[in-house]
Amino acid sequence: MAMCTMAVRGGFAPPPARLTFAVRAAYISRRNQGPGPNRAESIMANVPQDLKYTEQHEYLKPAGEDGVFYVGITDFAQGELGDIVFVELPKPGSRHEAGAVFGTIEAVKAVSDLYMPVSGEVVEANGALDANPAAINSDPYGEGWMIKVRADDAAAVAGLLDAAGYEALIG
Repeated sequence: MAMCTMAVRGGFAPPPARLTFAVRAAYISRRNQGPGPNRAESIMANVPQDLKYTEQHEYLKPAGEDGVFYVGITDFAQGELGDIVFVELPKPGSRHEAGAVFGTIEAVKAVSDLYMPVSGEVVEANGALDANPAAINSDPYGEGWMIKVRADDAAAVAGLLDAAGYEALIG
């Protein structure tokens, strides 16, 4: 994977604005490894133990109904994006394959795609985010959920990262 690591006076240039979470996180991780003013201290992200995660920084949380899950972005992802100002979500009834883009999220500094963790049908989109997208920053695993999805194959959820795997991914 090619990294955007242009050196500029005082450190590295910021990553381009429209990148996936995974590419932005890799850029920031690499930037933080070197000496200089951009080296960040270890970032503590909230990673609930009972959820499943993707390498693109989405989570799946059981919604209390067989095969239905809340989908949102992780605490790590919202922290990397910064202040979220807009989110575009799919309509209920739409179908998406695992790994397909289901929406976009816009922060002050970047616009990123959102990726479907499992194949399925969108049951509900969180309409409250239209008026308050900052709920994703303040409560990503609660009020900041994005969609509810009915998974085509609930067993596919088992193939996602558990909390330990996700913690290893984000370092």
